[in-house]
Amino acid sequence: MSEQEPSRTLPRTGRLLAWLGVLGMMVGLTAFYQLLMPSSGGLVHSVTEGATVRIELQRDRSGHYRVPGEINGHEVAFLVDTGATDVALSERAARAMGLDFGPRTTVMTAAGPAPAWKTRIEQVSAGGLERRNVRATITPGLGDEALLGMSFLRYFEIRQQDDRLVIEQAAADG
Repeated sequence: MSEQEPSRTLPRTGRLLAWLGVLGMMVGLTAFYQLLMPSSGGLVHSVTEGATVRIELQRDRSGHYRVPGEINGHEVAFLVDTGATDVALSERAARAMGLDFGPRTTVMTAAGPAPAWKTRIEQVSAGGLERRNVRATITPGLGDEALLGMSFLRYFEIRQQDDRLVIEQAAADG
């Protein structure tokens, strides 16, 4: 009997090693997939070093950069849009924030010309960066996300590094 015991142990050991191999491959494939597919995007980190405030944003799967922020103390989700002249938000969001609807204007969107209103926002912040008295447009067709346009971004240095967008400003420039 003692001669048969190793033969029983060997198949069990073989099965265990096969399952461990399958588990290892699954872990490896998951890690590989995460390397290939960028995260869902958003704020990677915000740093204040001496007089410099810097945020780094991860590009999402659709190729956009998103950052949480505030407009006059109201939380918003911003889509960074260097092609947008102004910060832009929906009519519904503007009404909820109590923004003034200024003169009517027409803005160019991806879908063509759209009616809008001009306004000023007292305070805009995004990931630790902040500006006051920011020009904005209220665009009725805009969804829940606000656009973080150049009326805010022009005050900051912007650079893209691989799949990250770095936005920074010396605090003294604020």
